[in-house]
Amino acid sequence: MRVVAGEFGGRPLKTLPGKTTRPTTDKVKGAMFNMIGPYFDCGRVLDLYAGSGSLAIEAVSRGMDDAVLVEKNRSAQGIIQQNIAMTKSEDCFQLLKMDDQKALQLLDGQFDLVLLDPPYAKEQIVAVVTELEDKKLLTDAVMIVCETDKMVELPEEMSSFGIWKQKVYGISKVTVYVR
Repeated sequence: MRVVAGEFGGRPLKTLPGKTTRPTTDKVKGAMFNMIGPYFDCGRVLDLYAGSGSLAIEAVSRGMDDAVLVEKNRSAQGIIQQNIAMTKSEDCFQLLKMDDQKALQLLDGQFDLVLLDPPYAKEQIVAVVTELEDKKLLTDAVMIVCETDKMVELPEEMSSFGIWKQKVYGISKVTVYVR
């Protein structure tokens, strides 16, 4: 696995062995960012189920100013820290070592891009987006990118968001919500 494009493009990324996390393949990651960008002029990204940190690192590599990564698994946290160190831009990243619910209580500021790839997709995504919206943590122009199994059916609308784009890549489905 590697950073696909941008400032850190081509640099290798580490992942956890086994099935503890489900890293997004380079092909899906590249396609996902081509859907929503492919590059950004600035902004702040939230990766709520960070795994290896690959998606947040890709977003910063492609022009986001900084990223908040949330991960509760200790082994994954170590991998994220190694991947962040590889960028040599550690100041652009903040790793919160906790679960999503605790992080949602502590987050402040607003996000321009939210990356969601939770273990129990549909129920968690709707609840999380609603909470992010209720806490006013999302900018007016925010994009919410959800990666799920291709069989998961997300709602057409949730909170004040509707599906903008949706595409299946192998066993993965990427759904992008905007206001």
